[in-house]
Amino acid sequence: MAGSGPADSEAPKSAVPVGTAVAAQQPAGQRAATATAITLAVLLAGAGVTHFARPRPYDSIVPRWLPGPARAWTYASGAAELAAGAAIACPRTRRAGGLAAAALFAAVFPANVQMAIDWRHRPAPQRAAAIGRLPLQAPLIWWALRVRGQASNARLDSTSCATDSVTVRACFRRRQESA
Repeated sequence: MAGSGPADSEAPKSAVPVGTAVAAQQPAGQRAATATAITLAVLLAGAGVTHFARPRPYDSIVPRWLPGPARAWTYASGAAELAAGAAIACPRTRRAGGLAAAALFAAVFPANVQMAIDWRHRPAPQRAAAIGRLPLQAPLIWWALRVRGQASNARLDSTSCATDSVTVRACFRRRQESA
């Protein structure tokens, strides 16, 4: 009968995704660090998606001194945001992702300066928003570096991303045992 062998009777301890199981076992400080990292990852992913879904506003703030078409820079920065967000979402790459996000936040600062320059004659609320973005880069850089630092102190599990499951690991163990 299929599923009645010794390897099959050894069911995984949990059928929930590993990311969920690991999060439940983490100390409160580590859970907070994970939540902070995931929040930054979601922010980056959301911003990255908007670079592709609605590129025109981003095209308009690409500094004119950069070579090539503005749309290429818009897509490149969107892809970089998606990549940094994905790296932060995975515990194994979180440290590198935090550093990449900090570098990205610094790299896009000229676009924010360009926006402030271009919007200097707009109505006061828009002008204030453009100028207000400038000092916001510093806390974003700090946040990304904090995520990086917390990742270096975190216990890295044998899983790479929250999409891994206990079932996959159990299957891998069975294959090793039968080999």
